[in-house]
Amino acid sequence: MSGIGPGETSLLVLVVDDEPAMVGAVSALVGRAGHRVVTAYDGNTALRRFSEERPDLVLLDLAMPGLDGVEVCRAIRRMSQTPIIVLTGEADERAKVEALDTGADDYVVKPFGKQELLARIRAVMRRRGNEAEPHGVGELRWGPIVLDRGRHTAAVSDREIILTRTEYSLLASLVAAAGHVVSHSTLLSAGWPGEPNPDPQWLKPHLARLRSKLQAAGAPVPASVRGVGYRLEGGE
Repeated sequence: MSGIGPGETSLLVLVVDDEPAMVGAVSALVGRAGHRVVTAYDGNTALRRFSEERPDLVLLDLAMPGLDGVEVCRAIRRMSQTPIIVLTGEADERAKVEALDTGADDYVVKPFGKQELLARIRAVMRRRGNEAEPHGVGELRWGPIVLDRGRHTAAVSDREIILTRTEYSLLASLVAAAGHVVSHSTLLSAGWPGEPNPDPQWLKPHLARLRSKLQAAGAPVPASVRGVGYRLEGGE
């Protein structure tokens, strides 16, 4: 198996699963690809290791006793935008949507192919790089919303709001449109630039979380334009 490719960097990956065999298999796969690994076998340990190690990526099982993957994902999202890929044995749509709703960047259904997981990791990390400056440098403004593209921060009326990388990129596209409609395809390209065929269903949970955060901050929120896309309400 090939290691780190051109333009790639070695990552510190936190692998979380209550099945030791799965942790061992994923750790070996990721390690052979040139990445470093830290492990956890339950939710509480995962959060402790995350705080101690500050990994670049989290591979997180959903079904764990005690503090499950959904709770772990939410806890990580409260303190960090570190990419999270959920590893789930649930193939039904509800489980996938729940994973995205909790703040996960992607999901992989067990059993998965070795190359599929590595490709998902590469795609998520490409998105991180592409989203660092989604529209160049400087500021984007719409009403009380201010995006500092150099610092990759978002604020409403001078109060910072915490967004995931995907949420930030979606908001940047909406703010840049200055109240005009942004098509579904444009938003998918902004939110998932490393995916050749992003699933349109991915938009709803991420935009719902973004809408909730903006609404709580008293900012204009994304409104659906049926069959076309989304636009930011309000503004200047």
